[in-house]
Amino acid sequence: MPVVPEDLYKAALSVIDNAYAPYSRIKVAAAVRGGSGRIYVGVNVENSSYGLTVCAERVAVFNAVTSGERIIKEVVIVADTDEPLPPCGACRQVLYEFSSPDTMIYSVSAKTGRVKSWKLRDLLPDAFHLAKGKS
Repeated sequence: MPVVPEDLYKAALSVIDNAYAPYSRIKVAAAVRGGSGRIYVGVNVENSSYGLTVCAERVAVFNAVTSGERIIKEVVIVADTDEPLPPCGACRQVLYEFSSPDTMIYSVSAKTGRVKSWKLRDLLPDAFHLAKGKS
């Protein structure tokens, strides 16, 4: 079983009840570690116009960027589902913008404790990118 960074897991778990999920009824929280080592959190925020919904992973990354971070080193996702959830395609692309292809993504079920993990490159093998040095 993958070893989930405990500090990121606790940070995500501490905000999961703040998720706004009246439509899917699936609460998700995420915590990311910025290049500075600081931790940033986010929760999913749904909207009746579904396309305006924002996932927890993107909220966490955007909080990091708002604070001046440009590098995401690790990601932990916690969902109140029976199985761990991988990030959606939009989140994968946003993570790629600020991460290395070898960045670890961990997902934990808050109900069962099950864990899955991936390298970002395995979730998004042919990522779109314009920045030099990304591979």
